[in-house]
Amino acid sequence: MILRKNKSGGSQSRSRRRELAAQLSTPVRTFMATEAGSAGLLLAAVAVALVWANSPWSEAYTSLWHTDLSISLGDTRLSMDLGHWVNDGLMALFFFVIGLEVRYEVSVGELNSRRRLMLPGLAGIGGMIVPVLLYLAIAPGGDAATGWGVVIGTDTAFMLGALAVVGPRFVTQLRVFLLAITVIDDIVAVTVIGVVYSGSISVPELVVALVLGVVLSALTRFSVWRAAPYVLIVLVMWLATLQAGLHASIAGMLGGLLIPARNPSREGVEQAARLFRAFRQSPLADVGRTAHQGLQRAVSVNERLQTVLHPWSSYVIVPVFALANAGVDLRGGVLTNALTSSLTWAVTVGLVVGKPAGIWGGARLGTRAGLGRLPTGVGQGHVLGGGALSGIGFTVSLLIVGLAFDDPVVRAEATVGVLLAAVFATALGWLVFHLAAVLRGQTDADLPRRLDRPVDPGTDHVYGPPGAPLTLVEYGDYECPFCARATGVTQELRQRFGDRFRYVFRHLPLPDVHPHSELAARAAVAADAQGRFWEMHILLFEHQDELEYEDLAGYAAGLGLDVERFLRDLDDERTAARVRADAASAEASGARGTPTFFVGDRRHTGPYDAETLARELEAHAAKSGAQAPTK
Repeated sequence: MILRKNKSGGSQSRSRRRELAAQLSTPVRTFMATEAGSAGLLLAAVAVALVWANSPWSEAYTSLWHTDLSISLGDTRLSMDLGHWVNDGLMALFFFVIGLEVRYEVSVGELNSRRRLMLPGLAGIGGMIVPVLLYLAIAPGGDAATGWGVVIGTDTAFMLGALAVVGPRFVTQLRVFLLAITVIDDIVAVTVIGVVYSGSISVPELVVALVLGVVLSALTRFSVWRAAPYVLIVLVMWLATLQAGLHASIAGMLGGLLIPARNPSREGVEQAARLFRAFRQSPLADVGRTAHQGLQRAVSVNERLQTVLHPWSSYVIVPVFALANAGVDLRGGVLTNALTSSLTWAVTVGLVVGKPAGIWGGARLGTRAGLGRLPTGVGQGHVLGGGALSGIGFTVSLLIVGLAFDDPVVRAEATVGVLLAAVFATALGWLVFHLAAVLRGQTDADLPRRLDRPVDPGTDHVYGPPGAPLTLVEYGDYECPFCARATGVTQELRQRFGDRFRYVFRHLPLPDVHPHSELAARAAVAADAQGRFWEMHILLFEHQDELEYEDLAGYAAGLGLDVERFLRDLDDERTAARVRADAASAEASGARGTPTFFVGDRRHTGPYDAETLARELEAHAAKSGAQAPTK
């Protein structure tokens, strides 16, 4: 089970290279908070299901999920019991959200290049092959052998919740790595469900589902930006897949994968801002509707659907699934028999031992072969501990238990194995993290959070009084559409705080995504040599699409600079070294994309609009003893 995100923050320009991978985006941070927060609700649902199934009212629990629910439209009727509505209906929506996330990560997220995909891919494949081999080695023959799919999945909600409790204090980088692994897990798990655990296939309905997939993919080519057509087609795909005899999770995952994701374009954001300003000036219904549509157009359908559906998936669908599937009646010797069953221990050992061994082994193999490297701050002990927590299979494991085993006794034994694995995997994860910290000094698994080089008014580009108590440092480049000068944030903060505020700009050119950014940074430094940095800084942001060599010379002439000296300084190695020094400071400070802000000496994460940054500046001033300005 996987992942993620809310769109509460801004966008970043991000390098494609691993050494300048972007700082963790706000959508992913919010996703992880949502998943980890839902873990408590999920745990409560498991407890309720177990208590209910083993109480005097256990028959009510069983009969509830066998209650028929039908939907009729004319002569067409769809009827399933509540258990199947949960497993084939709600879980299809769950996998739809997963598909959306996978498409986002592959398009613009952590897996948007082959090199980024390689190491999590090897770890994910290892984390499935080794558990399956252990399962087959321990499980008895016959029907039990068909349940090997039970040990391939990871429950991200439980995993993230356990990581928050037993893991290091700061684990941002490790969580990103583990979430990338779960992408591989989920794709394989859904494929296994569709290929191995589906019944007989009806070809006409399957063809209909495939045609609808083509139509869904074509919507983007026709610039369809409203979410409703996508949702309607996915709903019909689900019905066709269900009638075809495939498990409905296939339709959910495929539907999500076919809805594209993209970063907001500068033009789209600016158009939305213009429409919003028009509504502020003319607060009429039709103007407001146009502004609302402009905001929707600026954000991809993929992300808008995730924003709406992810809380429902985390806080409703997964707990309801747990309530419907975790209720095993352990009375009458069932628990005793399960604890002596080789099937139970095949599931438990496959998840608890196989997952960490496979994930650690795959990652180790990839790093030794030079196919990738672990994220900054993540050590081998962190990988092993995260792999142990990945043995919490729960949601996908229980779904496959229900599909693989018809015999209630065998199903109960496998379910007990999944529940035991969740307990043992959490304990093993705590032990591994503790040993990694004590024996190898591997504590936090995060990027640096403090500004590596203190602000020096003698060398830094400082706007405002050098000794001002409120300091905002920005790492940016001149082709970044969302950097502070381009969005007007610094002007608003300056107007708000006056002489108690200083703004520091440091260069972090990302030439692999912004080809002119390095030359533009050198131009700003060359202008600084003649005392005109901020004037050139403003011009460069105002002309982000015109940063060729001759353009820069023209800006220098327009500012009244000695152009001949400016061009010499532009090509001087000392100028390039000055830019590289800022980039090295960014690397050491944990800045991996633009813009990255530091409030005082602490890296800021989250939204970076003027109001949010103002609150952070005031909070930092209060904490450090500086008097915040009155408004």
